[in-house]
Amino acid sequence: MGDKILVGTRKGLLILARDGGEWRIDSAHFEAIPVVYAMHDRRTGTLWASLDHGHWGGKLQRSHDGGASWQEVEAPKYPEGAKCPPDFTTPATTSYIWIIEPGGADEPNRLYVGTEPGGLFVSGDGGDSFQLNESLWNDPGNSQWFGGGRDYPGICAIQIDPRDSRRITVGISVGGVYVSEDGGKSWQVRNRGLYADYLPEHDAEVGQDPHIVLASPSNPDVLWQQNHCGIFRSSDAGRQWQDISDPEGPAGFGFALALDAQDENVAWVAPAVSAEYRVPVERALVICRSEDGGQSWQSLRKGLPQQHCYDLVFRHGLDAQGDSLAFGTTAGNFYVSDDRGDSWRCLVNNLAVVYSVRYM
Repeated sequence: MGDKILVGTRKGLLILARDGGEWRIDSAHFEAIPVVYAMHDRRTGTLWASLDHGHWGGKLQRSHDGGASWQEVEAPKYPEGAKCPPDFTTPATTSYIWIIEPGGADEPNRLYVGTEPGGLFVSGDGGDSFQLNESLWNDPGNSQWFGGGRDYPGICAIQIDPRDSRRITVGISVGGVYVSEDGGKSWQVRNRGLYADYLPEHDAEVGQDPHIVLASPSNPDVLWQQNHCGIFRSSDAGRQWQDISDPEGPAGFGFALALDAQDENVAWVAPAVSAEYRVPVERALVICRSEDGGQSWQSLRKGLPQQHCYDLVFRHGLDAQGDSLAFGTTAGNFYVSDDRGDSWRCLVNNLAVVYSVRYM
């Protein structure tokens, strides 16, 4: 596919292409329709896009020809009788599709979809059909899941271990991190060490709020998460988490996270003030980078607005590939860096709200 970036926005999907070192908008799709998430399945070359039609619910589209044409795929459906956590009184329907994640390299037809109200769906036929993962949906802790900023809990992070496709890690907002070692037949809660200042019990086993969870490509036992209460890292597949927020700097509350593909100790975040004040720290847009597993953080500001800025970066709005990084903001600005975040340039202004940014 070459150097391309998929940008999901409030008003459609943009595909950016790089030609001779310069990025340009190559094509636009689903204009005027919110595109929550878009990704490229490297196993098959298929493009996937999650659309939000408001009261029509979440929709799925796929393209087998790089976006030249699109096919609507029937969205995952909850089985009859399923009720929404935590009160289990409202019938469960797919209101939002947070994320689409391919299965392992050894399972080319497997696809995972995370939805609101908290369901993980699995396809074994390349997305032609989906089934709800009943074991996670019926987990005993689901009575403590709830919506974080939305009506119901949502699965907003899915990670498949490249060494073993049976190990699946999901992040539920609000519920926490769950891991399956057997392909989704059973699940373990892995929230030890996390902190939730919004709960009566701050260290509750269930009810944590990961905004995004990523596994290091070079060592999948190393997990990072940008959390409602800070930045956390685990070196043992989520069995124990450590708070690695910067007490002296801006790296703390936020949504977006990106990892270096070669070094398990390198990560980038896009901080904000707090859950109550969702604006950039000191109204200055900054990306923070750690190169030592979160022991210290650098503030990367060159090329970013440092006064009167109210831009935020949503949870899927930052991505990295090699030395290149890209992110989009709630004010419709899109930035790229070719030097690992040391300096930035704004490619385009006046987009709609950016929901997701993913390299192809």
